[in-house]
Amino acid sequence: MQLLVYRLVYPILWVISKLPWRLLYILSTGIYVLMYHIVGYRRKVVSTNLALAFPEKSDKEIKRVCKKFYKHMCDMFMEMIKSLSISKEEMTKRFTIIDQHTFKELQAKNKSIIVLMGHYASYEWAIAAQFVMDFPIVGVYKKIKNKYFDQLAHRIRGKFNTRLIDNHNVIKEITRDKVHGRLCAYGLLSDQSPKLKNALYWTDFMNIKVPVITGGEVLSKRLDMPVTYLKVEKIKRGYYQAKFITITDDPKNCDDHYITKKYLQLLEQQIREKPEYYLWTHRRWKHRNAKLPKGAQVD
Repeated sequence: MQLLVYRLVYPILWVISKLPWRLLYILSTGIYVLMYHIVGYRRKVVSTNLALAFPEKSDKEIKRVCKKFYKHMCDMFMEMIKSLSISKEEMTKRFTIIDQHTFKELQAKNKSIIVLMGHYASYEWAIAAQFVMDFPIVGVYKKIKNKYFDQLAHRIRGKFNTRLIDNHNVIKEITRDKVHGRLCAYGLLSDQSPKLKNALYWTDFMNIKVPVITGGEVLSKRLDMPVTYLKVEKIKRGYYQAKFITITDDPKNCDDHYITKKYLQLLEQQIREKPEYYLWTHRRWKHRNAKLPKGAQVD
C-alpha cells in the first residue's frame, strides 16, 4: 500500500515542482482557498492556539492572522515540493544568510555546532546555509511513516549533500562523528511538544507553562558544542533571509536550562513580531493543563 501511494503521488509532486514560480504560487493560492475556506483543515486548532498565545487580540485580529498563516503554510508546502527540482543556485538566491561572521566565529573554534531552529518561516530551506557557510549541515528529523517518502526526503537533501539523522539516533550519530573527528552543524527543531512521560522540564512559552524539549542543551553540554539560533525571516513571497545568533560558545559553564530558555525567548520574539509565519497547526500547548510527571522541574 505504501508503494502504491508513493507511485500515485510522486509523479504529481514532480510535475508541480517543475512549474514556473508564478504558476506555483497561483496553485498555492488555490490550495489556500480549499484548505481554509472549504475543508477547514485544522482551523479550530489554529484559532485555539492563536487565542492562547495572544489573549489580548480580538476575534477579528485572530481571524486575520489565521488567514495570513494559511496562505504562508500553503506557500511553504509548495516550496517544499519545489525542492524536488530546485537548483543549488536558485535556492541560494531565495534563502540568503546575513551576518555570516557570527557563524564563522563559532566555526573557528574547531568544534561541531548545535543550530536550534523553530517551525518558523522556511525551516525546510535552511539547508541552503551550508552553501555559503562551507560547513556540513546535518538535519535531525522525525522519520516519515511511509518508507518510500522517507527515502525521498533523504534523496532531496542528498543532492545538496545534506545528511539526515533520525531523532531516535541523534546521540549515537553525533557521538560517532565526534569520535571520528567529523565537524558538522546539527540542525534541531526544538519547539515541538514532548510526550508527557518525557516532559521533565516545564517553562513559559508565549506566557503558557508547557513542557519543552531540552535535547539540544543536553547534547551541547555533554559534547561541548557551541549553540546558535538560526533566525529565519520571510522577506516576501518565495524569499527568505536568515542569520545566526550565538546563544553560547561555552555550554558547559552555562546554568541549567539557560540555553533552552534563551532559544525559546528568541523564537517567541519572532512569533510576536509576525505570528503568521509560525506553524500553528501543531498542538503545541496540548499539555498546558496536564498533571506534571513525577520528577518534573518547573521554571
